Amino acid sequence: MALAWVEPGQPLPAPSLALTEPNGLLAAGRDLSAKRLLEAYRNGIFPWYSRGQPVLWWSPDPRMVLFLEEFRVTRSFAKTLRRLRREGRWRLTLDAAFARVMRECAAPRPDQDGTWITRAIREAYGELHACGCAHSVEVWEGEALVGGLYGVSIGRMFYGESMFARAADASKVALAALVATLREAGFRVIDCQQNTPHLASLGAREIDRSVFLQLVSELTEQPAPDWTAFRIGIPDA
Repeated sequence: MALAWVEPGQPLPAPSLALTEPNGLLAAGRDLSAKRLLEAYRNGIFPWYSRGQPVLWWSPDPRMVLFLEEFRVTRSFAKTLRRLRREGRWRLTLDAAFARVMRECAAPRPDQDGTWITRAIREAYGELHACGCAHSVEVWEGEALVGGLYGVSIGRMFYGESMFARAADASKVALAALVATLREAGFRVIDCQQNTPHLASLGAREIDRSVFLQLVSELTEQPAPDWTAFRIGIPDA
């Protein structure tokens, strides 16, 4: 079956039309505007492609998600959180360095040949951040940015995109803080897109795409919180 090509102004295909091999590949195009990204996320679709390729749109089945109530804090990580709170060595911020977090997430990693977080991706998500639909969590040690993550938020639905760490457990601390903040704000789930052992170790699991899309439909229609009112910090273990 030929892959659908989507011109600017044309709607993305329904997720049910995605290929089974490779799992979830739905369409290709050139439009990576903020409007297109919001359309995609509201329909359980996300972009993922390499430099030199067209924008590829995906909606895999099953879908990896983290239900906030199922976030796993091991005994050793709980001990780390208590130590960090006691020492006061790290501080956390929200949306203080979005572009910098994206650049850090895009930096080369030992287990990867390249990055999908291209300059075009950074610019597109920068637009979403400017309109209040993309957010970052930063972990600081003094003036050094030692970890963080970013993602997209629509209504009471959060879509995780990427995280990084320059110090042990820094990205896990950022995620733990985000989970605690989102739970207080009435969120229920973080979309993790694809299954990895690291995400599974944190409590994420796969669900049927149909179940995921029902969650997206329900949660994106709920009123969005005021992200500027959020206060984030290292959570209690």
